Amino acid sequence: MTPPELLLGSLGSCVGFYAAQYLKKHELATEGTLVRVSADKAKNPPRLDDFQIEVEVSLPLSEEHRLGIEQAVRHCLIHNTLLHAPQISLAIKAAVLLTA
Repeated sequence: MTPPELLLGSLGSCVGFYAAQYLKKHELATEGTLVRVSADKAKNPPRLDDFQIEVEVSLPLSEEHRLGIEQAVRHCLIHNTLLHAPQISLAIKAAVLLTA
């Protein structure tokens, strides 16, 4: 897997976790629940943009449960990290070369 695929997978697994937690809490079936995540490539600087998340459940949902799953998914740590750009520090450390 490429690093961008891992990022999408991380977001998808986080979303799936929270969706499943909601379904379990309300004694709704989790079997057959699918999460799809995609994103577009953007330039200047190169990055992923316009993430699309789709949660598909295998049973009919009332509007209350649809909104409940949506609210639950919004608690996902990865989702919130991407929504609120984090500070990122970079340090390059190299081994010291020994001379004879």
